[in-house]
Amino acid sequence: MLSVRGLSAGYGGMMAIRSLDLDVKAGEWLALLGPVGAGKSTLLGVLAGLVPARQGEICLDGEDIRFLPPHRRLRLGVALVPEGRRLFSGMTVRENLMAGTHALADPAIRRRNLDRVCELFPVLAERTRQIAGTLSGGEQQMCAIGRALMASPRLLIIDEVTLGLAPLVVKSLFTALVGLHEQGITLLTAEQNVPLALAHADRGCVLSGGAIVMEGPAKVLRDDPDLPRHFVGY
Repeated sequence: MLSVRGLSAGYGGMMAIRSLDLDVKAGEWLALLGPVGAGKSTLLGVLAGLVPARQGEICLDGEDIRFLPPHRRLRLGVALVPEGRRLFSGMTVRENLMAGTHALADPAIRRRNLDRVCELFPVLAERTRQIAGTLSGGEQQMCAIGRALMASPRLLIIDEVTLGLAPLVVKSLFTALVGLHEQGITLLTAEQNVPLALAHADRGCVLSGGAIVMEGPAKVLRDDPDLPRHFVGY
């Protein structure tokens, strides 16, 4: 589905990712792993169109989308849940969710997607009129994921889904992601919790210093003795 070749990007004079190659197959769950500062968020931002690529190709179903703006990529089915959730904190839960539908012209699809999100996260159905900024951290993450799902994505990119959340909430979120994966949505998730990510993903790749240093099936990668040396506190 997604093919990245020779991708480089950065900020100012600093290169965060360098000549990176990456493939994401349709229907798979790919876990993007790596220590803080490895370039994970930069890579996901580049894929979503929020960070410009300095060189390389980003192909979706064979079409180079490198120069497409974020809203055009969203219409092609690429949706990002950013690190820190980035909700409109002064708006209601419903308003935040509906903000994810601006790429959809059909009101029936919008209603269907809203029902789907509320079924996936029942707590959001109970709090559609609540101001998003007053939700708990876990509920805000559910709202952020729900907002991305409102766009009917084929490729759902999530940056640090479990960051700062309680174990019970983490378990609930991963249960939801497993359900989305079973429905055929392709997942690309950046995650600090390495064991949890590799326990659920089909495949993993480790980013360090802006380059992919390890990749393979999740079960194989999980047992690789070289894996821990790429992390601090793993």
